[in-house]
Amino acid sequence: MVRLINRVLLALIGLVLLCAGGVALAVGLQWPVPSWWPYGGSHDVLLSRANRLRWRGEGWWWPVVIAVLAILVVLALWWLLSQLRRARTAEVLVDSRDGEGAVLRGRALEGALVDDAESLDGVARAEARLTGRRTSPAARLRLLLEPHAVPTETLNRLTGEALAHARESAGLGELPAEVRLRAAKHRAERVS
Repeated sequence: MVRLINRVLLALIGLVLLCAGGVALAVGLQWPVPSWWPYGGSHDVLLSRANRLRWRGEGWWWPVVIAVLAILVVLALWWLLSQLRRARTAEVLVDSRDGEGAVLRGRALEGALVDDAESLDGVARAEARLTGRRTSPAARLRLLLEPHAVPTETLNRLTGEALAHARESAGLGELPAEVRLRAAKHRAERVS
């Protein structure tokens, strides 16, 4: 959801800035501009003195300006914080089969996934993050493969061993995973 809002807001801001920049460029190059555009020449101003002072004497003007600016600041801060926030599952609900539920910390399951993945042949380093709901989590894994690793074999072993072990130990019906593989940099071997 945050990605969608992010893309829509960035697209709208980009479109407004592109249109305003295009019209300003057209005025600077003395090309025709729309009749509604208030800026018609290089010596014109966007807001005349009369327009700037028009509502100044009204009692409602400054509270409305301050409220609108405060809302814009709050929305901008919310947007910034949503970029920094990580969508990470804090806990996973485990069916303990006794009528009660147990809670497994998300970090513990992530740590178990990392340990299992790093124990596979050909994996130099692994990172794991759980996303989604506590009743139906999903895993995101990043693996750094050693030079001798075969990606398809490593991926098959990861799904058959590490992910299956995590799914069974947490009592989950399914554990969808997104796996990103990257090869470790290494020196070329010299043959003499």
